[in-house]
Amino acid sequence: MLVLVAPGQGAQTPGFLAPWLEVPGVADSLRRWSDVAGLDLVHAGTEASEEEIKDTAVAQPLLVAAGLVTAGALFGDLTRVPAVVGAVAGHSVGEITAAVAGGVLSPEDGLAFVRERSQGMAEAAAVTATGMLALLGGDPEEVAAKLAAHGVTAANNNGGGQLVAAGTLEQLDALKADPPAGARLIPLKVAGAFHTEHMAPGVARLEKLAPTLTAADPLVPYVSNKDGEVVASGTEVLARLVSQVSNPVRWDLCMETLGRLGATAVIELSPAGTLTNLVKRNVKGVATLALKTPADLDKALALVAEHGAGEQHA
Repeated sequence: MLVLVAPGQGAQTPGFLAPWLEVPGVADSLRRWSDVAGLDLVHAGTEASEEEIKDTAVAQPLLVAAGLVTAGALFGDLTRVPAVVGAVAGHSVGEITAAVAGGVLSPEDGLAFVRERSQGMAEAAAVTATGMLALLGGDPEEVAAKLAAHGVTAANNNGGGQLVAAGTLEQLDALKADPPAGARLIPLKVAGAFHTEHMAPGVARLEKLAPTLTAADPLVPYVSNKDGEVVASGTEVLARLVSQVSNPVRWDLCMETLGRLGATAVIELSPAGTLTNLVKRNVKGVATLALKTPADLDKALALVAEHGAGEQHA
């Protein structure tokens, strides 16, 4: 079974979209979606500085747009997912990309959603000084106990002993001063404590937008960050996208589900690499391909062909 995945915030690098503008239709799509996103996506993906694209309000629409144009370059049509794709999943903001690729939202509604999401999260992050730390290793029970002791939330569980903790800067400083034994702590360059209660204002903003969007049932199994479960209802996918902003990302459970579903290959949309590395370490026997530039398209198409390309979903 072939799985399509989309990365989350932090995967972007300056100029990563430049090679994709050579692919017919990509520049036109980006310019068209720029109006919806309220952002010059071509500039953001080609000429913007590292500092510019770290801005939550820039990074998130850029990531979704990048994933969509690379999916379009691979499959030729974002409105009909090839039947060869057995499931879709995304990490954090990548869930929006997966929702569009899986037929739940139109590209325009996906960009409208991520525009409000990114702006709401940026505004929420400005209310209180918060941040995030990556924790690598350590005994899981001791790690959980230390996080609880310092009032810190496990905002991302990426499997294999890799967690991302989030909280106020004071809470994170206390955790750094009293870390779990054997764990390595790495500060992350993010604007705030994403996927925690600190993002509640962003949820409220999306709750106002959601009723104006059209959510269709997924064309392929959609694996949710909330609990790793497959969600068959478009309405439920949209509701989960809204609540996800202030709830932890359980990518570890998503990978368990992909293994249980029988995944044999994973293609990660641009800017690719993060999720394929996690899958390599946590899901045994799965071929992976990071679709970083158009030079990777031939390999990706070969992988699609191996899994029976040609048949289309009704």
